[in-house]
Amino acid sequence: MSIPTSTSVVESAVIRAPLSHVWHHIKLQNFSHFWSALKSSQFVKGASDEADIVQWVFEDGTKLEVKQEEHSTINHYITYSVIDARPELPYSSVLSTIRCYAVTSGEFEDSTYIEWTGNFSSDADAAVIQDAKFKRRDALADLAKVSTKK
Repeated sequence: MSIPTSTSVVESAVIRAPLSHVWHHIKLQNFSHFWSALKSSQFVKGASDEADIVQWVFEDGTKLEVKQEEHSTINHYITYSVIDARPELPYSSVLSTIRCYAVTSGEFEDSTYIEWTGNFSSDADAAVIQDAKFKRRDALADLAKVSTKK
């Protein structure tokens, strides 16, 4: 019996670095430069001229091909989908967005608020959502480490 669950996940953080220091890392092909779970992240050779497709190879051997769906350097967000996975994923699809905002006043002035969402197909179960939650938390912590280095 499966446990009913939300098919979306939202993780966020305040990174004590200016938006420009954080946003600089948010390119699909550069995720392995900050995310310790990734062994590599690079453009897929022969991919379409109309879409950026990047292969992420995780330390556990999982390979994902992610397609950039949207990208805005003005509004500081990127949206991507998983278009292929080895081994095959236990759900049909996921659309993820990372948004960055400059914190302009208060205790965290000159910091960056970052939010990483994932909207999964209805066949994703509670384990998938939990895994996505913790992967995003770990990646945001890793991003904070590289963004705050002097």
